[in-house]
Amino acid sequence: MFRNFMAEQTKLIQVHPNDNVAVSTMALSAGTIVDALSVTLASDIPAGHKVALSDIAAGEKVVKYGFAIGIAQADIKRGEHVHSHNLKTALSGQENYQYEPVAANKPVTKPSQASFMGYRRANGKVGIRNEVWIINTVGCVNRTAERIAAECDRRFFGECDGFRSFTHPFGCSQLGDDLHDTQTILASLASHPNAGAVLIVGLGCENNQLSNLLEKVDRPAGQIRYFNSQQVGDEIEEGIRLIHEMLADVGKCTREPIDGSELVLGVKCGGSDAFSGITANPLVGRMTDLMVKQNGSVLQTETPEMFGAEQLLMNRATSQAVFSEIVELVNDFKQYFIDNNQPIYENPSPGNKAGGLTTLEEKSLGAVQKGGQAPVNGVLQYGEPLSKKGLNLLQAPGNDAVSSTALAASGAHIILFTTGRGTPLGFPVPTVKISSNSEIAHKKPHWIDFNAGQILQGTSIDDCAAQLYQQCLNIASGEKTCNEKNGSHEIAIWKRGVTL
Repeated sequence: MFRNFMAEQTKLIQVHPNDNVAVSTMALSAGTIVDALSVTLASDIPAGHKVALSDIAAGEKVVKYGFAIGIAQADIKRGEHVHSHNLKTALSGQENYQYEPVAANKPVTKPSQASFMGYRRANGKVGIRNEVWIINTVGCVNRTAERIAAECDRRFFGECDGFRSFTHPFGCSQLGDDLHDTQTILASLASHPNAGAVLIVGLGCENNQLSNLLEKVDRPAGQIRYFNSQQVGDEIEEGIRLIHEMLADVGKCTREPIDGSELVLGVKCGGSDAFSGITANPLVGRMTDLMVKQNGSVLQTETPEMFGAEQLLMNRATSQAVFSEIVELVNDFKQYFIDNNQPIYENPSPGNKAGGLTTLEEKSLGAVQKGGQAPVNGVLQYGEPLSKKGLNLLQAPGNDAVSSTALAASGAHIILFTTGRGTPLGFPVPTVKISSNSEIAHKKPHWIDFNAGQILQGTSIDDCAAQLYQQCLNIASGEKTCNEKNGSHEIAIWKRGVTL
Protein backbone atom coordinates (compact mmCIF):
# COMPACT_ATOMS: atom_id res chain seq x y z
CA MET A 1 0.00 0.00 0.00
CA PHE A 2 2.75 2.43 0.92
CA ARG A 3 5.20 4.05 -1.46
CA ASN A 4 8.72 4.79 -0.13
CA PHE A 5 7.48 3.39 3.15
CA MET A 6 10.90 2.68 4.54
CA ALA A 7 12.72 5.45 2.69
CA GLU A 8 15.62 6.48 4.95
CA GLN A 9 13.79 4.78 7.88
CA THR A 10 12.41 7.45 7.25
CA LYS A 11 11.54 10.92 7.60
CA LEU A 12 8.59 11.03 5.23
CA ILE A 13 5.95 8.50 4.12
CA GLN A 14 4.09 8.93 0.85
CA VAL A 15 1.10 6.69 1.50
CA HIS A 16 -0.10 6.36 -2.13
CA PRO A 17 1.78 7.06 -5.39
CA ASN A 18 -0.81 9.67 -6.38
CA ASP A 19 -0.44 11.68 -3.16
CA ASN A 20 0.87 15.24 -3.34
CA VAL A 21 1.68 15.24 0.39
CA ALA A 22 3.76 12.97 2.63
CA VAL A 23 3.64 12.35 6.39
CA SER A 24 6.61 13.04 8.67
CA THR A 25 7.53 10.11 10.91
CA MET A 26 9.43 12.37 13.33
CA ALA A 27 9.85 16.04 14.14
CA LEU A 28 11.90 17.55 11.32
CA SER A 29 13.73 20.86 11.06
CA ALA A 30 13.57 23.39 8.24
CA GLY A 31 16.25 22.68 5.66
CA THR A 32 16.13 18.90 6.12
CA ILE A 33 16.66 17.16 2.78
CA VAL A 34 14.77 13.95 2.08
CA ASP A 35 16.65 12.44 -0.82
CA ALA A 36 14.21 9.56 -1.37
CA LEU A 37 11.48 12.05 -2.27
CA SER A 38 13.76 14.86 -3.44
CA VAL A 39 12.21 17.30 -0.96
CA THR A 40 13.84 20.04 1.08
CA LEU A 41 11.70 21.16 4.01
CA ALA A 42 10.77 24.83 4.00
CA SER A 43 9.81 24.91 7.69
CA ASP A 44 9.85 22.83 10.85
CA ILE A 45 7.45 19.87 10.62
CA PRO A 46 6.01 18.18 13.75
CA ALA A 47 5.80 14.38 13.79
CA GLY A 48 2.72 13.13 11.97
CA HIS A 49 2.19 16.32 9.99
CA LYS A 50 2.08 16.70 6.21
CA VAL A 51 4.63 18.09 3.77
CA ALA A 52 3.84 19.16 0.18
CA LEU A 53 5.60 16.98 -2.39
CA SER A 54 4.80 19.39 -5.22
CA ASP A 55 3.52 22.90 -5.67
CA ILE A 56 -0.23 23.04 -4.96
CA ALA A 57 -2.16 26.08 -6.15
CA ALA A 58 -4.91 27.69 -4.09
CA GLY A 59 -8.19 25.91 -4.84
CA GLU A 60 -6.49 22.65 -5.89
CA LYS A 61 -7.09 19.33 -4.20
CA VAL A 62 -4.69 18.03 -1.57
CA VAL A 63 -4.36 14.26 -2.00
CA LYS A 64 -3.52 11.60 0.60
CA TYR A 65 -4.34 7.86 0.53
CA GLY A 66 -4.91 8.45 -3.20
CA PHE A 67 -8.01 10.60 -2.50
CA ALA A 68 -8.71 14.28 -1.93
CA ILE A 69 -8.59 15.27 1.73
CA GLY A 70 -9.55 18.90 1.12
CA ILE A 71 -8.78 22.06 -0.80
CA ALA A 72 -5.69 24.28 -0.56
CA GLN A 73 -6.66 27.66 0.91
CA ALA A 74 -3.51 29.34 -0.44
CA ASP A 75 -0.64 28.53 -2.75
CA ILE A 76 1.51 25.82 -1.16
CA LYS A 77 5.11 25.36 -2.25
CA ARG A 78 6.96 22.05 -2.42
CA GLY A 79 8.45 21.26 1.00
CA GLU A 80 5.99 23.43 2.94
CA HIS A 81 3.95 22.36 5.95
CA VAL A 82 0.34 21.43 5.02
CA HIS A 83 -2.17 21.79 7.85
CA SER A 84 -5.08 23.88 9.13
CA HIS A 85 -3.49 27.18 8.07
CA ASN A 86 -3.58 26.29 4.38
CA LEU A 87 -5.94 23.32 3.97
CA LYS A 88 -9.72 23.19 4.42
CA THR A 89 -12.44 20.57 4.05
CA ALA A 90 -14.53 20.26 0.90
CA LEU A 91 -17.48 18.68 2.72
CA SER A 92 -20.82 20.43 3.00
CA GLY A 93 -24.16 18.58 3.35
CA GLN A 94 -25.95 15.51 2.03
CA GLU A 95 -24.90 14.02 -1.29
CA ASN A 96 -26.28 11.81 -4.02
CA TYR A 97 -24.44 8.51 -4.27
CA GLN A 98 -24.15 5.94 -7.03
CA TYR A 99 -23.64 2.23 -6.45
CA GLU A 100 -20.41 1.18 -8.18
CA PRO A 101 -19.80 -2.35 -6.84
CA VAL A 102 -16.25 -3.63 -6.66
CA ALA A 103 -14.90 -7.17 -6.92
CA ALA A 104 -14.44 -7.37 -3.13
CA ASN A 105 -18.16 -8.07 -2.86
CA LYS A 106 -17.59 -11.76 -3.67
CA PRO A 107 -14.89 -13.05 -1.30
CA VAL A 108 -13.93 -16.69 -1.09
CA THR A 109 -14.62 -17.86 2.44
CA LYS A 110 -12.92 -20.83 4.03
CA PRO A 111 -13.48 -22.70 7.28
CA SER A 112 -11.85 -21.20 10.34
CA GLN A 113 -8.55 -22.81 11.24
CA ALA A 114 -8.64 -21.44 14.77
CA SER A 115 -10.61 -21.89 17.97
CA PHE A 116 -10.85 -20.37 21.42
CA MET A 117 -12.08 -21.54 24.79
CA GLY A 118 -15.44 -19.86 25.34
CA TYR A 119 -18.78 -20.37 27.06
CA ARG A 120 -21.73 -21.87 25.21
CA ARG A 121 -24.94 -20.49 26.73
CA ALA A 122 -28.25 -22.32 27.05
CA ASN A 123 -29.72 -20.27 24.19
CA GLY A 124 -26.84 -21.21 21.88
CA LYS A 125 -25.02 -17.89 22.12
CA VAL A 126 -21.29 -17.81 22.81
CA GLY A 127 -19.58 -15.71 25.46
CA ILE A 128 -15.91 -15.16 26.28
CA ARG A 129 -16.42 -14.10 29.92
CA ASN A 130 -18.57 -15.60 32.67
CA GLU A 131 -19.41 -12.41 34.54
CA VAL A 132 -22.46 -11.19 36.45
CA TRP A 133 -23.71 -7.85 35.14
CA ILE A 134 -25.78 -5.40 37.18
CA ILE A 135 -27.75 -3.04 34.94
CA ASN A 136 -29.92 -0.24 36.27
CA THR A 137 -33.00 1.17 34.57
CA VAL A 138 -32.37 4.72 35.78
CA GLY A 139 -29.52 6.89 37.03
CA CYS A 140 -31.23 7.30 40.43
CA VAL A 141 -30.03 3.81 41.43
CA ASN A 142 -26.47 4.06 40.08
CA ARG A 143 -24.96 3.89 43.53
CA THR A 144 -27.20 0.96 44.44
CA ALA A 145 -25.89 -1.02 41.47
CA GLU A 146 -22.29 -0.14 42.33
CA ARG A 147 -22.72 -1.17 45.97
CA ILE A 148 -24.30 -4.50 44.99
CA ALA A 149 -21.39 -5.25 42.64
CA ALA A 150 -18.78 -4.30 45.24
CA GLU A 151 -20.40 -6.38 47.98
CA CYS A 152 -20.75 -9.39 45.69
CA ASP A 153 -17.07 -9.05 44.80
CA ARG A 154 -16.31 -9.22 48.53
CA ARG A 155 -18.66 -12.07 49.43
CA PHE A 156 -18.48 -14.23 46.32
CA PHE A 157 -14.97 -13.58 45.03
CA GLY A 158 -13.81 -16.33 42.66
CA GLU A 159 -17.27 -17.75 41.92
CA CYS A 160 -17.38 -16.08 38.47
CA ASP A 161 -15.21 -13.84 36.29
CA GLY A 162 -16.36 -10.73 38.11
CA PHE A 163 -19.33 -8.55 39.04
CA ARG A 164 -19.81 -5.50 36.79
CA SER A 165 -22.18 -2.58 37.34
CA PHE A 166 -22.85 -0.43 34.28
CA THR A 167 -24.16 2.91 35.46
CA HIS A 168 -25.58 5.81 33.41
CA PRO A 169 -27.55 9.05 34.02
CA PHE A 170 -30.65 8.21 31.96
CA GLY A 171 -34.00 6.41 32.24
CA CYS A 172 -35.97 9.26 33.84
CA SER A 173 -37.39 12.40 32.16
CA GLN A 174 -36.88 10.87 28.70
CA LEU A 175 -39.32 10.78 25.82
CA GLY A 176 -39.64 9.27 22.35
CA ASP A 177 -36.43 8.24 20.62
CA ASP A 178 -34.26 8.99 23.66
CA LEU A 179 -36.28 6.65 25.86
CA HIS A 180 -36.32 4.04 23.08
CA ASP A 181 -32.52 4.28 22.70
CA THR A 182 -31.95 3.88 26.44
CA GLN A 183 -34.20 0.83 26.61
CA THR A 184 -32.67 -0.71 23.49
CA ILE A 185 -29.07 -0.33 24.65
CA LEU A 186 -29.76 -1.60 28.17
CA ALA A 187 -31.81 -4.55 26.90
CA SER A 188 -29.12 -5.45 24.37
CA LEU A 189 -26.44 -5.32 27.06
CA ALA A 190 -28.62 -7.47 29.33
CA SER A 191 -28.78 -10.02 26.49
CA HIS A 192 -25.00 -10.17 25.97
CA PRO A 193 -23.51 -13.68 26.32
CA ASN A 194 -20.36 -12.40 28.07
CA ALA A 195 -22.62 -12.25 31.13
CA GLY A 196 -23.47 -15.60 32.69
CA ALA A 197 -26.21 -13.86 34.68
CA VAL A 198 -27.79 -10.40 34.84
CA LEU A 199 -29.47 -8.45 37.62
CA ILE A 200 -31.60 -5.48 36.54
CA VAL A 201 -32.19 -2.89 39.24
CA GLY A 202 -35.06 -0.43 38.86
CA LEU A 203 -36.37 2.38 41.01
CA GLY A 204 -40.08 2.18 40.29
CA CYS A 205 -41.28 5.61 39.16
CA GLU A 206 -38.97 6.17 36.15
CA ASN A 207 -40.03 6.54 32.50
CA ASN A 208 -37.90 3.51 31.67
CA GLN A 209 -40.22 1.06 33.40
CA LEU A 210 -38.69 -2.27 34.35
CA SER A 211 -41.53 -4.25 32.76
CA ASN A 212 -41.04 -2.54 29.39
CA LEU A 213 -37.29 -3.11 29.47
CA LEU A 214 -37.64 -6.81 30.30
CA GLU A 215 -39.78 -7.36 27.20
CA LYS A 216 -36.71 -6.59 25.05
CA VAL A 217 -34.21 -8.81 26.88
CA ASP A 218 -33.15 -12.08 25.23
CA ARG A 219 -31.85 -14.24 28.08
CA PRO A 220 -32.81 -17.63 29.55
CA ALA A 221 -35.07 -17.22 32.60
CA GLY A 222 -32.57 -18.80 34.99
CA GLN A 223 -29.92 -16.23 34.08
CA ILE A 224 -31.81 -13.05 34.99
CA ARG A 225 -33.30 -11.48 38.13
CA TYR A 226 -34.79 -8.01 38.71
CA PHE A 227 -36.55 -5.77 41.22
CA ASN A 228 -37.68 -2.18 41.82
CA SER A 229 -35.89 -0.57 44.75
CA GLN A 230 -39.00 1.26 45.96
CA GLN A 231 -40.76 -2.07 46.43
CA VAL A 232 -38.23 -3.84 48.67
CA GLY A 233 -36.78 -3.17 52.11
CA ASP A 234 -32.98 -3.30 51.85
CA GLU A 235 -32.27 -2.98 48.13
CA ILE A 236 -28.58 -3.87 48.53
CA GLU A 237 -29.29 -7.13 50.32
CA GLU A 238 -32.11 -7.92 47.87
CA GLY A 239 -29.71 -7.55 44.96
CA ILE A 240 -27.09 -9.71 46.64
CA ARG A 241 -29.70 -12.38 47.44
CA LEU A 242 -30.90 -12.54 43.83
CA ILE A 243 -27.37 -12.75 42.47
CA HIS A 244 -26.58 -15.52 44.94
CA GLU A 245 -29.55 -17.47 43.55
CA MET A 246 -27.97 -17.38 40.08
CA LEU A 247 -24.38 -18.11 41.06
CA ALA A 248 -24.85 -21.88 41.19
CA ASP A 249 -25.82 -21.92 37.50
CA VAL A 250 -23.09 -19.43 36.62
CA GLY A 251 -20.54 -21.68 38.31
CA LYS A 252 -21.63 -24.66 36.23
CA CYS A 253 -20.56 -22.91 33.01
CA THR A 254 -17.17 -24.08 31.84
CA ARG A 255 -15.02 -23.10 28.90
CA GLU A 256 -15.11 -25.35 25.85
CA PRO A 257 -13.55 -25.19 22.37
CA ILE A 258 -15.44 -22.75 20.13
CA ASP A 259 -14.73 -22.27 16.44
CA GLY A 260 -13.07 -18.94 15.67
CA SER A 261 -15.87 -18.05 13.25
CA GLU A 262 -18.19 -17.47 16.23
CA LEU A 263 -16.07 -14.61 17.56
CA VAL A 264 -17.50 -11.12 16.97
CA LEU A 265 -15.09 -8.18 16.85
CA GLY A 266 -16.04 -4.52 17.14
CA VAL A 267 -13.62 -2.03 15.57
CA LYS A 268 -13.15 1.54 16.78
CA CYS A 269 -10.60 4.36 16.69
CA GLY A 270 -10.22 7.11 19.28
CA GLY A 271 -7.62 9.75 19.95
CA SER A 272 -6.36 9.24 16.39
CA ASP A 273 -3.18 10.73 15.01
CA ALA A 274 -1.71 10.81 11.51
CA PHE A 275 -0.23 7.34 11.99
CA SER A 276 -3.61 5.76 12.83
CA GLY A 277 -4.48 5.51 9.13
CA ILE A 278 -1.00 4.20 8.28
CA THR A 279 -0.40 1.54 10.95
CA ALA A 280 -3.15 0.70 13.46
CA ASN A 281 -6.27 1.06 11.32
CA PRO A 282 -4.88 -0.87 8.33
CA LEU A 283 -3.76 -3.56 10.79
CA VAL A 284 -7.30 -3.82 12.14
CA GLY A 285 -8.45 -3.90 8.51
CA ARG A 286 -6.34 -7.03 8.01
CA MET A 287 -8.09 -8.52 11.03
CA THR A 288 -11.47 -7.68 9.48
CA ASP A 289 -10.50 -9.37 6.23
CA LEU A 290 -9.22 -12.42 8.10
CA MET A 291 -12.40 -12.71 10.17
CA VAL A 292 -14.68 -12.35 7.15
CA LYS A 293 -12.73 -14.93 5.12
CA GLN A 294 -13.20 -17.36 8.02
CA ASN A 295 -16.94 -16.66 8.15
CA GLY A 296 -16.58 -14.54 11.27
CA SER A 297 -18.21 -11.22 12.12
CA VAL A 298 -17.02 -7.63 12.49
CA LEU A 299 -18.95 -4.52 13.54
CA GLN A 300 -17.78 -1.10 12.36
CA THR A 301 -19.34 2.17 13.52
CA GLU A 302 -18.55 5.92 13.95
CA THR A 303 -20.84 7.08 11.14
CA PRO A 304 -19.65 10.73 11.04
CA GLU A 305 -16.09 9.45 10.64
CA MET A 306 -17.15 7.86 7.37
CA PHE A 307 -17.98 11.29 5.87
CA GLY A 308 -15.65 11.90 2.95
CA ALA A 309 -14.82 8.19 2.59
CA GLU A 310 -18.34 6.71 2.60
CA GLN A 311 -18.32 5.89 -1.12
CA LEU A 312 -15.52 3.36 -0.51
CA LEU A 313 -17.81 1.46 1.87
CA MET A 314 -20.86 1.86 -0.35
CA ASN A 315 -19.07 0.30 -3.31
CA ARG A 316 -18.40 -2.79 -1.20
CA ALA A 317 -22.06 -3.34 -0.38
CA THR A 318 -23.09 -6.90 -1.20
CA SER A 319 -26.30 -5.76 -2.89
CA GLN A 320 -28.22 -2.73 -4.04
CA ALA A 321 -30.37 -3.05 -0.92
CA VAL A 322 -27.33 -2.90 1.40
CA PHE A 323 -25.99 0.05 -0.62
CA SER A 324 -29.27 1.88 -0.03
CA GLU A 325 -29.04 1.12 3.70
CA ILE A 326 -25.53 2.62 3.85
CA VAL A 327 -26.73 5.75 2.02
CA GLU A 328 -29.55 6.07 4.54
CA LEU A 329 -27.12 5.49 7.43
CA VAL A 330 -24.83 8.31 6.25
CA ASN A 331 -27.48 10.81 5.17
CA ASP A 332 -29.52 10.29 8.34
CA PHE A 333 -26.48 11.22 10.42
CA LYS A 334 -25.74 14.22 8.25
CA GLN A 335 -29.35 15.33 8.71
CA TYR A 336 -28.85 14.96 12.48
CA PHE A 337 -26.11 17.60 12.25
CA ILE A 338 -28.19 19.82 9.98
CA ASP A 339 -31.27 19.61 12.24
CA ASN A 340 -29.12 20.79 15.13
CA ASN A 341 -27.64 23.67 13.08
CA GLN A 342 -24.15 22.16 13.14
CA PRO A 343 -21.70 21.72 10.26
CA ILE A 344 -21.14 18.09 9.30
CA TYR A 345 -17.38 18.59 9.13
CA GLU A 346 -16.80 19.78 12.75
CA ASN A 347 -14.08 17.18 13.17
CA PRO A 348 -11.13 16.36 13.77
CA SER A 349 -10.73 17.13 17.47
CA PRO A 350 -7.95 19.36 18.88
CA GLY A 351 -5.97 16.25 19.80
CA ASN A 352 -6.37 14.84 16.29
CA LYS A 353 -5.09 18.11 14.82
CA ALA A 354 -2.11 18.19 17.16
CA GLY A 355 -1.31 14.68 15.89
CA GLY A 356 -1.30 15.86 12.27
CA LEU A 357 -4.88 15.32 11.05
CA THR A 358 -6.38 18.37 9.37
CA THR A 359 -9.78 17.64 7.78
CA LEU A 360 -12.62 15.22 8.29
CA GLU A 361 -11.92 13.65 4.89
CA GLU A 362 -8.37 12.84 6.01
CA LYS A 363 -9.58 11.41 9.31
CA SER A 364 -12.32 9.38 7.63
CA LEU A 365 -10.05 7.93 4.94
CA GLY A 366 -7.85 6.64 7.74
CA ALA A 367 -10.76 5.51 9.92
CA VAL A 368 -12.61 3.42 7.31
CA GLN A 369 -9.51 1.29 6.84
CA LYS A 370 -10.58 -0.64 9.92
CA GLY A 371 -13.07 -2.34 7.59
CA GLY A 372 -10.23 -3.68 5.41
CA GLN A 373 -11.35 -4.71 1.93
CA ALA A 374 -14.22 -6.89 3.12
CA PRO A 375 -17.69 -6.64 1.58
CA VAL A 376 -20.29 -4.81 3.66
CA ASN A 377 -22.92 -7.42 4.41
CA GLY A 378 -25.43 -5.42 6.45
CA VAL A 379 -26.34 -2.24 8.32
CA LEU A 380 -27.54 -2.15 11.94
CA GLN A 381 -29.46 0.62 13.65
CA TYR A 382 -28.29 1.89 17.04
CA GLY A 383 -28.60 -0.92 19.60
CA GLU A 384 -29.77 -3.51 17.07
CA PRO A 385 -28.31 -7.00 17.62
CA LEU A 386 -26.07 -8.58 15.00
CA SER A 387 -27.92 -11.06 12.79
CA LYS A 388 -25.66 -11.49 9.73
CA LYS A 389 -22.13 -12.83 9.48
CA GLY A 390 -19.40 -10.73 7.88
CA LEU A 391 -18.74 -6.99 8.07
CA ASN A 392 -21.70 -4.95 9.32
CA LEU A 393 -21.92 -1.18 9.73
CA LEU A 394 -23.58 0.11 12.91
CA GLN A 395 -25.26 3.50 13.39
CA ALA A 396 -23.60 5.42 16.21
CA PRO A 397 -21.64 8.67 16.69
CA GLY A 398 -17.87 8.96 16.78
CA ASN A 399 -17.76 9.55 20.54
CA ASP A 400 -15.57 6.82 22.02
CA ALA A 401 -17.78 5.80 24.93
CA VAL A 402 -21.10 5.96 23.07
CA SER A 403 -19.91 4.10 19.98
CA SER A 404 -17.99 1.44 21.92
CA THR A 405 -21.01 0.80 24.13
CA ALA A 406 -23.06 0.41 20.94
CA LEU A 407 -20.58 -2.13 19.59
CA ALA A 408 -20.85 -4.19 22.77
CA ALA A 409 -24.65 -3.91 22.82
CA SER A 410 -24.88 -5.18 19.24
CA GLY A 411 -22.87 -8.27 20.11
CA ALA A 412 -19.12 -7.60 19.95
CA HIS A 413 -17.19 -9.96 22.22
CA ILE A 414 -14.00 -7.88 21.92
CA ILE A 415 -13.42 -4.28 20.78
CA LEU A 416 -10.26 -3.51 18.81
CA PHE A 417 -9.66 0.14 19.72
CA THR A 418 -6.91 1.95 17.83
CA THR A 419 -5.37 5.12 19.23
CA GLY A 420 -2.53 7.48 18.54
CA ARG A 421 -2.95 9.76 21.54
CA GLY A 422 -3.93 7.09 24.10
CA THR A 423 -6.92 6.68 26.42
CA PRO A 424 -7.60 4.58 29.55
CA LEU A 425 -11.29 4.03 28.71
CA GLY A 426 -12.67 0.51 28.76
CA PHE A 427 -16.10 -0.89 28.01
CA PRO A 428 -18.41 -3.79 28.95
CA VAL A 429 -16.38 -6.24 26.84
CA PRO A 430 -12.59 -6.68 26.67
CA THR A 431 -11.16 -3.64 24.89
CA VAL A 432 -7.86 -4.15 23.05
CA LYS A 433 -6.01 -0.82 22.83
CA ILE A 434 -3.82 -0.75 19.72
CA SER A 435 -1.32 2.11 19.51
CA SER A 436 -0.53 3.65 16.14
CA ASN A 437 2.94 4.66 17.29
CA SER A 438 5.55 3.15 19.58
CA GLU A 439 5.94 6.28 21.71
CA ILE A 440 2.51 6.00 23.35
CA ALA A 441 2.91 2.20 23.68
CA HIS A 442 6.15 2.64 25.63
CA LYS A 443 4.82 5.56 27.67
CA LYS A 444 1.51 3.91 28.59
CA PRO A 445 2.04 0.13 28.77
CA HIS A 446 -0.80 -0.06 31.33
CA TRP A 447 -3.18 1.33 28.66
CA ILE A 448 -1.86 -0.24 25.46
CA ASP A 449 -2.34 -3.94 24.65
CA PHE A 450 -0.72 -4.03 21.21
CA ASN A 451 1.82 -1.78 19.50
CA ALA A 452 1.10 -1.25 15.80
CA GLY A 453 3.86 1.35 15.76
CA GLN A 454 6.26 -1.51 15.11
CA ILE A 455 5.08 -1.33 11.49
CA LEU A 456 6.94 1.99 11.19
CA GLN A 457 10.10 0.20 12.35
CA GLY A 458 9.86 -2.44 9.63
CA THR A 459 7.65 -5.24 11.00
CA SER A 460 5.31 -6.37 8.24
CA ILE A 461 1.62 -5.67 8.64
CA ASP A 462 0.90 -9.36 7.97
CA ASP A 463 3.17 -10.43 10.83
CA CYS A 464 1.44 -7.92 13.10
CA ALA A 465 -1.97 -9.21 12.03
CA ALA A 466 -0.94 -12.78 12.89
CA GLN A 467 0.25 -11.62 16.33
CA LEU A 468 -2.92 -9.63 16.96
CA TYR A 469 -5.22 -12.45 15.85
CA GLN A 470 -3.53 -14.89 18.22
CA GLN A 471 -3.78 -12.31 21.02
CA CYS A 472 -7.53 -11.98 20.34
CA LEU A 473 -7.94 -15.76 20.58
CA ASN A 474 -6.02 -15.70 23.87
CA ILE A 475 -8.25 -12.91 25.18
CA ALA A 476 -11.35 -14.81 24.09
CA SER A 477 -9.99 -17.75 26.08
CA GLY A 478 -9.60 -15.70 29.25
CA GLU A 479 -6.46 -13.56 28.99
CA LYS A 480 -7.20 -10.10 30.42
CA THR A 481 -6.83 -6.82 28.57
CA CYS A 482 -5.48 -3.66 30.20
CA ASN A 483 -8.97 -2.23 30.66
CA GLU A 484 -9.97 -5.36 32.58
CA LYS A 485 -6.86 -5.26 34.74
CA ASN A 486 -7.56 -1.57 35.46
CA GLY A 487 -11.23 -2.17 36.26
CA SER A 488 -12.40 0.17 33.51
CA HIS A 489 -15.87 -0.95 32.33
CA GLU A 490 -17.89 2.13 31.37
CA ILE A 491 -21.00 2.58 29.26
CA ALA A 492 -22.49 5.69 27.63
CA ILE A 493 -25.85 6.08 25.91
CA TRP A 494 -26.52 8.38 22.95
CA LYS A 495 -28.55 11.43 24.02
CA ARG A 496 -30.39 12.95 21.04
CA GLY A 497 -33.64 14.45 22.27
CA VAL A 498 -35.55 16.43 24.88
CA THR A 499 -35.14 16.03 28.65
CA LEU A 500 -38.26 16.77 30.70
